Amino acid sequence: MRQPRMSSVVERRLLVNYRVAPDAAARLLPAPLRPQLVNGHAVAGICLLRLGSVRPTWAPEALGLRSENAAHRIAVEWDGPDGVETGVYIPRRDTASLLNVWAGGRVFPGEHGRADFEVHETPDEVRVAFATRDGDTQVDVTVELADELRGSELFADLAEASRFFQEGAKGYSPKSSGPDLDGMELHTDAWHVEAGRVRSAASSFFDDPDRFPPGSAVLDCALVMRDVPATWQPLSTAPADRAARLAG
Repeated sequence: MRQPRMSSVVERRLLVNYRVAPDAAARLLPAPLRPQLVNGHAVAGICLLRLGSVRPTWAPEALGLRSENAAHRIAVEWDGPDGVETGVYIPRRDTASLLNVWAGGRVFPGEHGRADFEVHETPDEVRVAFATRDGDTQVDVTVELADELRGSELFADLAEASRFFQEGAKGYSPKSSGPDLDGMELHTDAWHVEAGRVRSAASSFFDDPDRFPPGSAVLDCALVMRDVPATWQPLSTAPADRAARLAG
C-alpha cells in the first residue's frame, strides 16, 4: 500500500530532552545510525504530541482526527550519498488512539503501542502522563512555559535548541516484520518553539539502570510547540547503509 502524505495541526508538542552518554545511546541504535553529539553528549528524549485535524493532504480538514501520542527518540546521524544526514531514531511510539495502533505501519509509517494518557494543560503549564497497556513504559512530566532556555548543557539558548530539532525532521522507527525501518519527515512553514522549565519528570525508559547506567541519562531541558500546521511525508528508503544491505 502506498502511504499518503498526511496533514495535521500540532496542537501541542512537548519535547523533554536528556543528555546521554554516547556509548549508552549507541547500544540502542541499529546500524548504520550513530548518536548525533552535542557538546560531547548524545541527545535523547520524549516527544509528547497531540495532533489535530489529521487526514491525508487531499481530504478536507473537517474529516481530520485528533489523538494523544508519545515517542521516545534519540538524535542520530548517518552517512548519506551527499554527506552526513541527521534525524531521530524512535525505538518506541505509543498512542491513545485505536485507529493509530491499527494504521501505524500500514496506512502511515510507524507502528504504535496502545497507552492511556492523562493530560492537564493551561496556557502556562503542561502535564502529560501515560502508561502503556503492555506495562513496559510509564511517563509523567510537568513543564512550565519560560521566557528563555536556562540551565541546558546541550544548547546555549532557545534559538540553538530550536535549530537543532528543526533540522532533525526525519524520523525512523523499527518494524515488527523485519530489520528494515519505517521513515517519516515533518514539514512545516510555521516552525516555532517556546522554552520550558521542567517541574518534574519521571520516565521508566530513561530511569531504567539496565538501559542507562546511573549518571548516563540526565534531564537537560524542555521545549513546547503549540498550534503549528504540519505535514508528514513518508520516506521510501531507510538510511543508506541499511537500505543497501536490505537490497543486497
